[in-house]
Amino acid sequence: METRHLGKPSTPPASPEEAVLDYVANPRPGALYLVRFAAPEFTSLCPVTGQPDFAHLVIDYAPEATIVESKSLKLFLSSFRNHCGFHEDVTVGIGQRLFAEMAPRWLRIGGYWYPRGGMPIDVFWQSGPPPEGLWVPDQGVAPYRGRGLATARRIEATGSPSAGSPVLSATLASAPTGWQRASTMG
Repeated sequence: METRHLGKPSTPPASPEEAVLDYVANPRPGALYLVRFAAPEFTSLCPVTGQPDFAHLVIDYAPEATIVESKSLKLFLSSFRNHCGFHEDVTVGIGQRLFAEMAPRWLRIGGYWYPRGGMPIDVFWQSGPPPEGLWVPDQGVAPYRGRGLATARRIEATGSPSAGSPVLSATLASAPTGWQRASTMG
């Protein structure tokens, strides 16, 4: 299979619609295995404000006849830098396009979007249940923590200037510990 990008100079596409993904023959046909791509600095634009949105994308798939060529995937993902779309549309759209064009046995995508307006949004899509016997590791992206209770406990434990704060001390004293929270959550 001939590729348009691999080993050749490539101009970044202006939009996801213009991006051409290259696929090559699966080097291990018949083998059940998982391929993972991580894009920790993915960028698109908010469709309302035009401001940049940032995400850590993780794409997992079990190949069938073809695999996606990584340079073309990188160019495709970079084409979203000037694309306006809601997190859900962008994440699911990437997964659906890869699944439709590559036709793998199985594909999933996790979009771990960084907060704007104080709220992170995580979006997940998969083509169906994974094939039996496929090892599917955790995507390895920690949930967004921000400046929550764990951070406050860490600050107090280190003796930072906030450690003597009566408000912080009272908050920490009345907050349940991790095992207490877990046991009350059912």
